Amino acid sequence: QERLVESGGGLVQPGGSLRLSCVASGFSISAFVMRWYRQAPGKEREFVASNSFTGGFTNYDDSVKGRFTIARNNNANTWYLQMDNLRPEDTGVYVCNAYLNPSRDYWGQGTQVTVSS
Repeated sequence: QERLVESGGGLVQPGGSLRLSCVASGFSISAFVMRWYRQAPGKEREFVASNSFTGGFTNYDDSVKGRFTIARNNNANTWYLQMDNLRPEDTGVYVCNAYLNPSRDYWGQGTQVTVSS
């Protein structure tokens, strides 16, 4: 019954922007670390960004630092990933993750992001 649903993916030109959303149901995200990952064809899943409930600490992979911004709205039980100045190498399936402990580790199904001219 615990679910994460991503939305907001699509096709954009290089330099464009997208805003991804991850809506949680069946649990509250307030105490969870939120993470975004992405996976391109033929490559392993890679870390993109994370946000902790402990003071709102954030961490970004160097490849997206300065271009992507993570945020959460605990009242709406929703996480966001704002992606600006997108590059073709940003293409992939973006997946949100909520982690509390090994018994409380939830994953969404993913949303496709394609950056191409």
